[in-house]
Amino acid sequence: MSLITVERIKLFSTRSPWWCMVLALALADGFVTLGFIFAPDDTVWKTTDTQGTYIFGLMVMMVMAALAVTTEYRFGTIRTSFLSVPKRLPILISKALVAATLAGVVGLVTSFGAFGLGKVLVKDSSGLQLSTGADWRAVAGVGLVYFLAALIAVAIGILVRQSAGAIAIAICWPLLLEGIGLAIPKVGDFIADWGPFSRASWFITGDPKAPDAADALMSPGWSLVYFAGWAVGLLVIALAVAKKRDA
Repeated sequence: MSLITVERIKLFSTRSPWWCMVLALALADGFVTLGFIFAPDDTVWKTTDTQGTYIFGLMVMMVMAALAVTTEYRFGTIRTSFLSVPKRLPILISKALVAATLAGVVGLVTSFGAFGLGKVLVKDSSGLQLSTGADWRAVAGVGLVYFLAALIAVAIGILVRQSAGAIAIAICWPLLLEGIGLAIPKVGDFIADWGPFSRASWFITGDPKAPDAADALMSPGWSLVYFAGWAVGLLVIALAVAKKRDA
């Protein structure tokens, strides 16, 4: 049995992934549905507008990914996993890939679900199309962002090893530090330009400060590369730390 299969079985042996998937769908698509219903009739909707609430589902899936690691540390089962395989890294990498893949699939379901709800609920849905690369990036790109965010959450879980702390970081980073933090004078501009989750948002919607793509600090593609660099970099650091310290 491959490590990927083992980690998949372990992940779905608890209820938390199922609850997290349902909650992510409910929050991301539920809030955007309220926007569709209560928005003024003359609102002009664009494809990117259907993804305005993806961050709520993203945080839930980050919590799920972090719990996939910290739960094993909490109950001590991670020691058994490490003893069953000669090296630790393949186990942790498999765990990260399983959690990130699940998050990516949920991200795609939420994004296409939100787009479909918009086509049904918006009176004038002529602006909701998947006719350009930007349209496809705004919808399908959510899955990539969820995947990479889950890698960050797994890295946080490996480094912190405590569920409460990992969950707090997973929620506060995108929501408070890079959400409310944007309102802080001067600091907010720096966060908007270089915060990884801000960049992930720019990958989906484009640079809100530069409607003309030529004036943007980074193109959407490079914004994704920047976000991926954070995810991979944090995971590499976490793996290096896990390799050296006691389980």
